[in-house]
Amino acid sequence: MKPMLIVISAPSGAGKSTLCDRLLQDYPEIVYSVSCTTREPRGDEEDGIDYHFLSRAAFDRLVADKAFLEHAEVHGNGYGTLEAPIREAVAEGLSVVMDIDVQGADQVRSQIEALPENDPLRAGFVDIFILPPSVEALRERLLARGEDAPAVIERRLRNAVDELAQADQYRFRVVNNDLDVAYRDLCGILETVGGVKGHDDPTRGPTGNGGGRP
Repeated sequence: MKPMLIVISAPSGAGKSTLCDRLLQDYPEIVYSVSCTTREPRGDEEDGIDYHFLSRAAFDRLVADKAFLEHAEVHGNGYGTLEAPIREAVAEGLSVVMDIDVQGADQVRSQIEALPENDPLRAGFVDIFILPPSVEALRERLLARGEDAPAVIERRLRNAVDELAQADQYRFRVVNNDLDVAYRDLCGILETVGGVKGHDDPTRGPTGNGGGRP
């Protein structure tokens, strides 16, 4: 497989993290990009595995040094993706998945487009948007998860409408009406772009946590 930088975005509840989990399980040559954050660890989160937990001062220094491919403020905390580890992974022949929102993807896209055409990150860049079959289907999924209060669900749906309006900025789009079909479609894109060979059993369930941001 050609080393790739794979950016995947979706509204909350569209199944993005589950699809990323399957990729990580089924393809050892694909690794997950670990984000940096200034927030405190939650539960059993581990530094360097779930996130790189940084002080605000350290995070701000990295921003000033332009060390991030993308960064943002989310609920008062800084989040960012360091460029150097991604370059190191690609140089080792690995592909890297970034599970980020549309704002982060736009930052990455802008930075990638500014690179020379023969730069490994630009040569292997692919961005994919995961869509729900409809906003109503997304509402039903969020309700079924039972994780959020009704007001939070409504806020997520309002955000989803804005995010869906930006789906055409992505080179590829996958509709997740059926998880197994969506996974096969995702693998088909990676096979086309990077020469990923189809997996014998693409319907196996996930084992990893897939990362992502709140």
